[in-house]
Amino acid sequence: MVELKGTITMINGPVLKAVGMTGFKMREMVMVGNKKLIGEVIALEGDQGTIQVYEETEGLMSGEIIISTGRPLSVKLGPGLIGNIFDGIERPLLEINRISEGFIPEGIGLLSVDKEKEWKVKINVSENDILEAGQCFATVEETSLITNKILVPYGIKGKVKEKKQDGTYNIEETLVTIEDDRGKTHELKLSHEWPVRIPRPVRERLAISSLLVTGQRVLDMFFPVAKGGTAAIPGGFGTGKTMTQHQLAKWSDADIIVYIGCGERGNEMTEVLEDFPKLIDPKTGKSIMERTILIANTSNMPVAAREASIYTGITIAEYFRDMGYNVAIMADSTSRWAEALREISGRLEEMPAEEGYPAYLPSRLAEFYERAGYVQTLSKEEASITIIGAVSPAGGDFSEPVTENTKRYVNAFLALDKKLAYARHYPAINWLNSYSGYVKMLGDWYQEHLDEDVLELRAKMIRILHEEDKLQEIVQLVGEDVLPDDQRLVLEISRVLRIGFLQQNAFHKEDTFVPLEKQYEMLKCIELLYDRAYAAIKRGIPISKIKDEKLYGEVTKMKYTVPNDDLSIIKEIRKSIMEYYDYLIEEYS
Repeated sequence: MVELKGTITMINGPVLKAVGMTGFKMREMVMVGNKKLIGEVIALEGDQGTIQVYEETEGLMSGEIIISTGRPLSVKLGPGLIGNIFDGIERPLLEINRISEGFIPEGIGLLSVDKEKEWKVKINVSENDILEAGQCFATVEETSLITNKILVPYGIKGKVKEKKQDGTYNIEETLVTIEDDRGKTHELKLSHEWPVRIPRPVRERLAISSLLVTGQRVLDMFFPVAKGGTAAIPGGFGTGKTMTQHQLAKWSDADIIVYIGCGERGNEMTEVLEDFPKLIDPKTGKSIMERTILIANTSNMPVAAREASIYTGITIAEYFRDMGYNVAIMADSTSRWAEALREISGRLEEMPAEEGYPAYLPSRLAEFYERAGYVQTLSKEEASITIIGAVSPAGGDFSEPVTENTKRYVNAFLALDKKLAYARHYPAINWLNSYSGYVKMLGDWYQEHLDEDVLELRAKMIRILHEEDKLQEIVQLVGEDVLPDDQRLVLEISRVLRIGFLQQNAFHKEDTFVPLEKQYEMLKCIELLYDRAYAAIKRGIPISKIKDEKLYGEVTKMKYTVPNDDLSIIKEIRKSIMEYYDYLIEEYS
């Protein structure tokens, strides 16, 4: 094979132009210059080509050579991903730090998972077995929580001709050799490569039917996110996007978490890198890093690698989904990713669309979010990828292009509100502007796991909150005292709902994660308080008697006073509510 070479003619930041590009392919990975920087062909016109470089181009000169690799930008998939920390093109940052402490040197190459480390492998096929794409032929206990199922790569099918015995092997050693119908042999290893921009195939996309349990009350009971679904968390600076995603990464019941820090500030990623290894998974008692992959691409890293980080993360997620795992992706933030698209588009002198973003911004967002889904894998297992993307609109303006286009492709919109954040109400999800399209889809799931009245209960509580919002306009004009007692009751119950249910303390032992059953019982308790108080008002009892400070305080504080593993105190609070209003009604009869 003839080695193709081009010559650099122009350098504009991470974007290069070159001649002698005949024979190169679109989206092909190339080695740029004397330092062999990693790049990708993004445009070809006759003999000329345009390349975006995923490393710092300082010191690069016109006339240096571009060398073809003959393959698209790909990531290596195999054991060694879990618990690791990568940059935007899957280079391990801990390994790079050992090579060059504190800095990522140019021309370090496309490092990936450790090729020398040996893994204990169990090979579960025999000679003459017929293997198909997606079938598991070996397993590796990657961590105490995750078994890495080594699958036959897509497009390969045949009869097993040779196999090795169970033992320890690195990711480059051939474990199984198969022969296809045409007599061609294929060597199966612990790892394989996959182009990041091409979705991995599945057998069938299935209807969404399960809740992603997060332990966050405002989500699980009011604005649910489904396994295999998509959600956006838009919010201005300081509204808690990153903190909300941290909570979801820590506590959601996904099997594997892929956290992508895309163009975020270095101190935020430092917090993730320092906190996550210390966290204990509540379900297993093990370190949460045993089921987490971190991709860190901070705002001072090369902008082209930021654009690639989203694709790297979703491809790794698809790899684990194909094994039958439920994977959740936290992308923080897609706005920084869109800004990378805008910067590269500007350097390419493309015609800008709204606010300078490229005209293909909507299609790129769609490509990303459409890779979520609840599927049947090639090996006939059910699995899912859930994508939760943070959006950082400038000045908190939700009408800007990234937020507006994201709304088109996600089914749950969790709008963060700066007024709530500044009032120290966290998570600052505005219950008036947020919505979830998964509520009806999950009706059967709620009925099976909690009770058949969950959706009615949710609708009733949201009606109370919306009514409170309307009443607040009157209160601000003339005060609360002029309202009739039934409307004043709405204000009181809304206060209990907001402070006692929707507000959640991420640093409190009992409140940081709340089991679904406790969430439901808390909401039923608030409903009972409202129903009994409303019945008392209809009997002419004044609101001053109906609102007992001690009783309302008990209901508001039950998120702290009721242990997650013992809900008997809620029954006592319900009993107190019944007894108090029974006594009140009897006294006024």
